[in-house]
Amino acid sequence: MISLAHSVAFRGVEACLVEVQCSLSPGLPGFSIVGLPDKAVSEAKERVRAALSCMAIAFPSKKVTINLSPADLPKEGSHFDLPIALSLLAALEIIPPDSSQSIVALGELSLDGKIVPVTGALPAAMTAASEGLMLLCPEACGKEAAWVSDANVIAARTLGDVVRHFSGQVPIAPAQPGEVPTSPLSKDLSEVKGQERAKRALEIAAAGRHHIIFVGTPGSGKSMLAQRLPGILPPMTALEALETSMIHSIAGELDEGGISRDRPFRDPHHTSSMAAIIGGGRMAKPGEVSLAHNGVLFMDEFPEYPRNVLETLRQPLETAEVMVSRANAHVRYPCRFMLVAAANPCKCGYLPDPERACARVPKCGADYLGRISGPLMDRFDLRVDVPPVAYRDLDLPANGEKSATIAARVATARAVQQARFGERADMRTNADAEGEALEQIATPDPEGRDLLLRAAEKFNLSARGYHRVMRVARTIADLDGSEPVRRPHIAEAISFRLVSPVDA
Repeated sequence: MISLAHSVAFRGVEACLVEVQCSLSPGLPGFSIVGLPDKAVSEAKERVRAALSCMAIAFPSKKVTINLSPADLPKEGSHFDLPIALSLLAALEIIPPDSSQSIVALGELSLDGKIVPVTGALPAAMTAASEGLMLLCPEACGKEAAWVSDANVIAARTLGDVVRHFSGQVPIAPAQPGEVPTSPLSKDLSEVKGQERAKRALEIAAAGRHHIIFVGTPGSGKSMLAQRLPGILPPMTALEALETSMIHSIAGELDEGGISRDRPFRDPHHTSSMAAIIGGGRMAKPGEVSLAHNGVLFMDEFPEYPRNVLETLRQPLETAEVMVSRANAHVRYPCRFMLVAAANPCKCGYLPDPERACARVPKCGADYLGRISGPLMDRFDLRVDVPPVAYRDLDLPANGEKSATIAARVATARAVQQARFGERADMRTNADAEGEALEQIATPDPEGRDLLLRAAEKFNLSARGYHRVMRVARTIADLDGSEPVRRPHIAEAISFRLVSPVDA
């Protein structure tokens, strides 16, 4: 007799349907799993055997063969325990055989029969819904999986609960989505004293999802500014929240309850490896660029990152996706993030201060910032000099604009862009516009065009730099409530691209 259940194998954020077939045949007693399983899947037979024993279910004195189809798709992870146990229970007719065929199951089994939480419940629920199947998952994953509107999700605590559900003794109620958590704002931009130009640049960057780099002496407020960026960003849309949560689910970083509308803010240390930033490892897991999808990637001490790590950022910044290629896996992850970088002007940090600078000035500045290649620097839309704050300003009370006030203007500008781009998946903010679409929305008036052309010739802007100025000017016009892009908008956009110690 052949019994069937279903599970999923993960390939990036995609959950591929896997058919779990169980065969009981005469012969020497044994338990084998075939279909390209990894070590964790192969060890499932011991966990399943122990879980059945705890339920006083005798293991069959027959040859048990589990086939994971398609057989050429690698199967990784302990989440295959539950579907294997389910197909075996159906073969033993402990549960109705037809009931297991309409189930996509995932979950790890402990030796006492408890179902342990696993990663990937959200993409698994989406696959189950698209195939018209029910999802069976651990109790702790139910609130996450239930966010998929078309999915029928049941979440069980133990394997015994699963048996009682399918035998009709004690049905399990469908799982309900968890509450959307809201993070209270603990850091406000009004706490940053001075630095009005840097605050303005941060507002523009937030409004159009532009990449920005702060360059300034130690203690000037670069990190402080970046850490307050989440407070002025609008919450994610339902589609963005689902996209981001799928990546976090694969990475095992979703809290119980699941989806949040808060935009991710990732701040890796500058000693992070390429696999940590871009993605990779044995199972080609998502890296920081993908975990920051629809949010912010803050890279403090930017020149201190290894050169090869910095250079790998160039393609994701342009394409908004990253391909993690390994010998046994080629996985594509989305990474539409906003890069915020912070750097000192030189190794000692005091290049603009003659009294505190080292003896190698100005060569130390060129050498230090030279660690950031020209092509990578060209991808920053806004370059901001963050000068030291005067001591007398530190004694003044915080009287700047609060984050809520700035966030309202950012939200208004984002709403204009959402209406402008409609339902286009490839363009959501001004930073995404390119080609003909950019020409249509950001072509300046005659005076603005004349200024842009003269600036491009004088400062030798690249074609990429020229178009990035247009995108930033479009965002400034949106913040100003202006439909056409005018000369003042172009002038401000040019100023943020050129006035910086980076270009010194």
